Amino acid sequence: MRPGILFFVVGPSGAGKDTLLDGARGAMAGDARFAFARRTITRPADAGGEEHEPVDLAAFEDIERAGGFLVSWRAHGLAYGLPAALRDELARGRHVIANGSRAVIADLAKRVPRLVVVRVTAPVEILARRLAGRGRETEQDIAARLARADLAVDADVEVIDVINDDTPETGIGRFVTAIETCGRRLVLRELPIDTGREHTAFLPADSTVHAEDYAGPGRVEISGRDRSVRAQVAVVDAGTLLEPDEIGLSKEAFRALGLPVGSDVSIVRTPPQKSRDALRTKIRGGELSEDQYETVLGDIVQGRYPDAEVAAFLVAATRSLSDAEVIALAKVRTRFARTIDWGEPIVVDKHSMGGIPGSRITLIVTPIVAAHGLAMPKTSSRAITSAAGTADAMEVLARVDLTTEEVRRAVGEARACIAWNGRMNHSALDDVMNAITRPLGLDSNRWSVASIISKKLTAGSSHVIIDLPFGPRTKLVDEGEARRLGDLFEMVGKGAGLHVEAYATDGKAPIGRGIGPALEVRDVMLVLDDRPDAPKDLREKALTFAARILSWDPAIGTVEKGRARAEALLSSGKAREALDRIVNAQGRREKPHGPAALTKSVVADRAGMVTGIDGWAVAGIARRAGAPLDKGAGIDLMVGLGERVEKGAPLFAIHSNDVNDLDAAYALARAGHGIALDDDRVS
Repeated sequence: MRPGILFFVVGPSGAGKDTLLDGARGAMAGDARFAFARRTITRPADAGGEEHEPVDLAAFEDIERAGGFLVSWRAHGLAYGLPAALRDELARGRHVIANGSRAVIADLAKRVPRLVVVRVTAPVEILARRLAGRGRETEQDIAARLARADLAVDADVEVIDVINDDTPETGIGRFVTAIETCGRRLVLRELPIDTGREHTAFLPADSTVHAEDYAGPGRVEISGRDRSVRAQVAVVDAGTLLEPDEIGLSKEAFRALGLPVGSDVSIVRTPPQKSRDALRTKIRGGELSEDQYETVLGDIVQGRYPDAEVAAFLVAATRSLSDAEVIALAKVRTRFARTIDWGEPIVVDKHSMGGIPGSRITLIVTPIVAAHGLAMPKTSSRAITSAAGTADAMEVLARVDLTTEEVRRAVGEARACIAWNGRMNHSALDDVMNAITRPLGLDSNRWSVASIISKKLTAGSSHVIIDLPFGPRTKLVDEGEARRLGDLFEMVGKGAGLHVEAYATDGKAPIGRGIGPALEVRDVMLVLDDRPDAPKDLREKALTFAARILSWDPAIGTVEKGRARAEALLSSGKAREALDRIVNAQGRREKPHGPAALTKSVVADRAGMVTGIDGWAVAGIARRAGAPLDKGAGIDLMVGLGERVEKGAPLFAIHSNDVNDLDAAYALARAGHGIALDDDRVS
């Protein structure tokens, strides 16, 4: 049996150690692992203060000469002693908590196998106020006492500091936590068990820390020497693999902790009850505060919850979030990523809820804004289910996987960037959330609002415009839903300290002609070069959003003036020059990707008017052709809404760099190309 720890509590006058000891004695009364020492003092029983064994000085000295004290000392005209019988308690593995004096620490360290000094402290001004409140001493006496309040411990022993600068309840809580954490120390062992990525700790059924308190679906934190690892707990039969004072780790967990066999480690149940109560409240459909979200999400990121509980929490959160909760989530999520401070009064950004193939207006809006002079550190995503994301399209021309410092440099050189958000403002929280939500197919506009606003805050934006496309195949089915979400965006932005303007836009058909990275960039270049054959819908939408962003500049002031300025920058070639600067700053591709040379045309099987283009369907064909990984793959639309076509006329061309992908995409298009024609026939 490993001996117990003697916790020797010391502290200057006014620190409140007696209050903490009394409170801890009550709080820990039911824990058989701990015992509180009863001191022998040359003070009458009715003299007040702690409960003690009262003796006169002669009796005290007789006990002292007979070796009846583990340690003894004199202070303030009294003699104090700890009974020698405490050695037996320690030998049985019990931890003993004793009120003591710094003067005997070095001597005591030689007499017990395991000594930990608990030093109760408080700021000097608090000590002075407490001493004055007793009314026993003058100001001069108090000042002299504080001057003598040396807190140094002149012995090579472990010292734990407990700061008692708040309410008694808070101080007692800190004291008990410090003692319990240290008292849960175990001897580390590596077990020849491989549990893969799932870290597992093993406790014997007769563990000194009560194995049943830690077993179950939750995780524990095992720590020592400023290193820690989280693991689930399994219990092994007593007397088999581990001694009562040992903890075994699986191979992977042992490597992750990185401490040698035989190290002293502590075990703490995680997550704390406060966090678990908040998580359960949300699972039951309750509302959480900002502080509660910070606690729960912090513990989730730290791996303190099993995946099943995280999934239950996220399912509940995606189903019910109040307006206040969305604001709270936006603020809390910001704290899990590094925030950039640009040192400018206006830093702009744009975000789209997506779902519209070909709508690559960011590659036009950003250069227009940069050419005007506003800072626009644009971070964008890659495609998940579409044929191209903004980052995929920009990667046709330049590097997008920029670090924060590279983004700073690019914006410094070109006033803007178009970078992948996975490197810049992606956080550990995103990793955990995505790992759960994507396999479960969880999606919530309100959860997304919190995530998007937080990313804009961490990117250092002050003003953000939101594009909310609505249509039968988008995330937002009608204009009413788009406007309601826009109101939420603006409200959450304001609550989080961000100026947000959200606009509902028509998303019933693709924007531009190209669907796929290189084909979409081709359309962008046609617009930036102010070519007459540039897609008119792409040009118009880009100018609309650029106008609103430029209106935030006090020198512009109105959307009308912003539109005129945007058109001038586009027609003069200054926007195209700005894109070139951005590309150079990010790292221009030596040979930009172009549309793939292998093509097949899909033709109309009858004549009629184009009444609908299913963006989901055509994007699916583009993905089957290889987009977005194959930058040159995709769809080149030959028709638009309202146009009449003859039978056999091309509807779109499929591009791919792989003949097998091309054939597969063509077969998919023949089964359903997504372009609807009315019943009118051309005679």
